[in-house]
Amino acid sequence: MSVRRSTVIFAWFLLLPAVLYVTVIVAYPLVDTFILSFTDASLKKTTKWVGTANYDKIFNATFAEVIIRTFVWTAFSVAIKMIIGTFGAVMLNAAVPGRALFRVLTMPPWIVPMAIGIFMWGWMYNGQFGMISGLLQNLGLVSGPVAFLAHGSTAFWATIITDVWIGVPLVTLYMLASMQAIPQDLYEAAWTDGAGRFYRFRRITLPLLVPSMITMSMLSLIATFNSFDIIWILTQGGPNGDTTTMIIDTYRTAIGSKKYGEGAARAVLICIFLSIFCITYFRVTHRLASGESR
Repeated sequence: MSVRRSTVIFAWFLLLPAVLYVTVIVAYPLVDTFILSFTDASLKKTTKWVGTANYDKIFNATFAEVIIRTFVWTAFSVAIKMIIGTFGAVMLNAAVPGRALFRVLTMPPWIVPMAIGIFMWGWMYNGQFGMISGLLQNLGLVSGPVAFLAHGSTAFWATIITDVWIGVPLVTLYMLASMQAIPQDLYEAAWTDGAGRFYRFRRITLPLLVPSMITMSMLSLIATFNSFDIIWILTQGGPNGDTTTMIIDTYRTAIGSKKYGEGAARAVLICIFLSIFCITYFRVTHRLASGESR
């Protein structure tokens, strides 16, 4: 056996655990879900092949509203997280006394178990004994209790605020690490030339953070698009479906109504959207890398 062949065999041997993981944990469930989406699988003993009937059912005005709501919910949440997280990273990266303490204080929303944090926000949104409603009444901004989760418009934004609270620490730490990786020589040269703080941020920090911002935005987008816990614990998709996103609708159909075939069709559609996001991300990063190498 040649040295080259033995090297190739050894390389495949090292890759075997990853191949098994992708096959068993990722590929098989995806293929099985795709096949299931063409059946009428439910609690019935018999399962029939129904072709594209499940997909025909979901392409209606009601589900179109769910798709639009999901994209709007995701877009606002990711945008706010990126803005606050980047601004927080700039503040934490500044040479101010006590910044180590500030960095530690950014961690609790990320460290606290998600369910506990969401329940805490649910209590604060309560109209009778919630802190937010009480504070607004004491300030004279509202005349009576405000049940934020009982009205569609306020419930929608309440879930976004909760998601932002949970996601901002990760964005902040990631952007802070990216800022600290920027060579200090660039700032020193700009400072020597008389460049001010804002000019240095606009001409040095911001352009060099673009790749990190794209990466963090994509990671946050995927996580937010698939977010289930926040909406389910706070509103379960209500009131009147005003906070129902695609992942909530899929859960209600597949698990709540036991319509596994229809739920699988919805899951396939979610997978398609996420695949489009990932392909777009890889193409953008490839262009950025190509531009930097020229």
